[in-house]
Amino acid sequence: MPCPALIKSVSTMCYAKCAKHVAVFTRGYRYREDVHGYKQAANVVNNETISSTSNDPTMQGVERLIEQYERHGHRIGKLNPLKLPHLPELERFALLDPSLYGLELQQDISIQGETKTVETLVGELSEKFCGNITLETDSMTSASEKQWLLDQFSLVQSEETSQDQKRRMAELMVKSQVLDNFLATKFPTLKRYGGEGAESMLVFVEEYLRSSSLDGVEDVVIGMPHRGRNNLLVGLLNYPVEVMIQKIKGSPEFPDEAMPIATGDVLSHLSMSTDLVFEEGKNLHVNLIPNPSHLEAENTVAQGRCRGRQQTIKDGDYSTEDTTRGSKATCLLLHGDASFTGQGIVMEGLNMSRLPHFDIGGTVHLIVNNQVGFTTPPNKGRSSLYTSDIGKMIGCPVIHVNGAEPEQVLRAAKLAVAYRQKYRKEIIIDLLCFRRWGHNELDDPTMTQPLMYDVINNRHSIPDEYAGKLKENKILSENEIESWKTEEQSRLNDSFSDNRPISEKSYLSNKSPWGKMKIPSDKKVTTWDTGCDADVLRYVGAKSVAVPEQMKTHNRIQKSHSDSRITKLKSDGLVDWALAETLAFGSLIHQGYNIRLCGQDVGRGTFGHRHAMMVCQESGAVDIPLNKLSPDQNAHLELVNSLLSEEGVLGFEYGMSVEHPDRLVIWESQFGDFFNGAQIIFDTFISSGEAKWMQQSGLVVLLPHGYDGAGPEHSSCRIERFLQNTNSSEDVVDSDAVNMSVCHPTTSAQYFHLLRRQMIRDFRKPLIVASPKILLRLPVS
Repeated sequence: MPCPALIKSVSTMCYAKCAKHVAVFTRGYRYREDVHGYKQAANVVNNETISSTSNDPTMQGVERLIEQYERHGHRIGKLNPLKLPHLPELERFALLDPSLYGLELQQDISIQGETKTVETLVGELSEKFCGNITLETDSMTSASEKQWLLDQFSLVQSEETSQDQKRRMAELMVKSQVLDNFLATKFPTLKRYGGEGAESMLVFVEEYLRSSSLDGVEDVVIGMPHRGRNNLLVGLLNYPVEVMIQKIKGSPEFPDEAMPIATGDVLSHLSMSTDLVFEEGKNLHVNLIPNPSHLEAENTVAQGRCRGRQQTIKDGDYSTEDTTRGSKATCLLLHGDASFTGQGIVMEGLNMSRLPHFDIGGTVHLIVNNQVGFTTPPNKGRSSLYTSDIGKMIGCPVIHVNGAEPEQVLRAAKLAVAYRQKYRKEIIIDLLCFRRWGHNELDDPTMTQPLMYDVINNRHSIPDEYAGKLKENKILSENEIESWKTEEQSRLNDSFSDNRPISEKSYLSNKSPWGKMKIPSDKKVTTWDTGCDADVLRYVGAKSVAVPEQMKTHNRIQKSHSDSRITKLKSDGLVDWALAETLAFGSLIHQGYNIRLCGQDVGRGTFGHRHAMMVCQESGAVDIPLNKLSPDQNAHLELVNSLLSEEGVLGFEYGMSVEHPDRLVIWESQFGDFFNGAQIIFDTFISSGEAKWMQQSGLVVLLPHGYDGAGPEHSSCRIERFLQNTNSSEDVVDSDAVNMSVCHPTTSAQYFHLLRRQMIRDFRKPLIVASPKILLRLPVS
């Protein structure tokens, strides 16, 4: 192996420019102190160091050669389990030729006292950087991070995989194959989207969960698409096989108590919340969230749910201690290769990953790379070299690994978790595998991929291949392999014969925070006391414009907002929309409900009416008055001036809303017309999540609406579309069971009570508000 010290020296030299602190000039407000939802102490501090390199021309050539293998070795890695050229233009990569750096193969060189030939060094470098697992770090902007990752890459490659680990990996994959074969036999016309060809995905996920748990993580949120989902549910997450089989037979996956509302979803969208134990006395709670058929749409939902979990357990930005974010709750996202490059929400999620109020301490991204998207080959589905290349926009490292090499997949998982835990940043794993059948099991892929499927149909499955290898090495016996198959087959057969009614209660009735929530009545509309004591409201109103003495408020804000509000409160004058909203927020905070208001420019408000955050005109420091209602308040307002995104951000906010019922989450579109950029989230989560998955959400969506002369894209929130998206009856009076409320309040009092009702009720429903523009300051409203 090449000398680690030399490699470190080379890497540091090449990234010396990155080591210098780049001045970030900001002309806007900034957080001089912590605000609710953002703690500077939760950031990972990265101290860069710079080392010198050799002045000897020969050693400089050696350093450059090592550098090129570090940077480009992945491009000739042995990564494709089908042994087909997935990067044909790079079979011979010229930059790895020693002669370019003045070196001859038989030339002797000395590295830290050890003499070897250049040819020997090239062999060592090829073994390390061009094998079944490779590392891509070229886009990383931190020299120290890159060097740490290279060192860890060497370390994990040198670690021996124990015989127990090898047997466990074989067992996991063999049983996964048994499940797929069982379903194919019992239900030959079922579209099951099996994991065949990508069984090593389970090896990665289990090691990710194990390593995370051993490092102190308590909660993991997983988002994934259809491919191999049922294998993961049954193989790792304790999903009841009998429930899955009864669903395939036509029975609902929900008990009778949920039937007035629940319709259920397709087999490949099942979800699970479970506790796993990898170390005695330590539970790891794992939540595989439901997914829609729209690929990648669940990404930011999972990340939002993880962020919500961090708030619930006071992790990171919400901690009362100085802990880095994501210490207790993490997120794992699985992707398909075609959708990862094809769907724009992937870019939105990556962009959000390091932003205040969205940062969850890094997500591990596992791309299950089938090397085809339905029938589309990679060269027709992306313009980039790799499916993972979009990660370069945030300097994300990538681990490429051959899915037919489970032990290397295990190493990839260890390395990914180690990097995420140390630096709290995103990392991508490109797991090259294949799809045994077509897009679904009823599709014939040979129509469009004849050469690929000629190879696939003439090779052993990955579980059989790996189990056979262990058998040859005397690590496994044929009896052990057969006992796994018999055991799993017997379990599946018993479940197939089990016709007991489904008794699992919906998650609304379990021990989670949702336990106090109820399934809404389908017989009536309930009424709720949403009023609040007048003295509390006056107090909240006054505190909402109280800022520190040293803060210089903008003159116009002081006069038309702060002073005007105090005057209204003293005289019991008219309550405008901004004040009504503030009173609703403050009174709910007073009652212990956390509030999160997110959207473009929500702190000030698009129309300059809200001013929930004050910005000092001299220092640019930010103050949020509602977070200082009392010294001991335990609920807060998190103001999130978001990136310019609709789909990704709304998905994130939906995820926040479904994690805990006592959190009022509000997303405000800059103009109501812009909601359609997030149409997938409205259609597949907000309007239908409860019916499909029994997943309640109290999310509020504010859509500024009105023909106020701003043109065709600044006038209508398309109320008619939302009404069409409800399941409101046309011939009977609606009940509480309607899927969401669509409201057009015309007075500030209506708005006040709508917001409070979201938290006061004992169930949660989405609320779509056609909010005002001209009415914001109209006295009669």
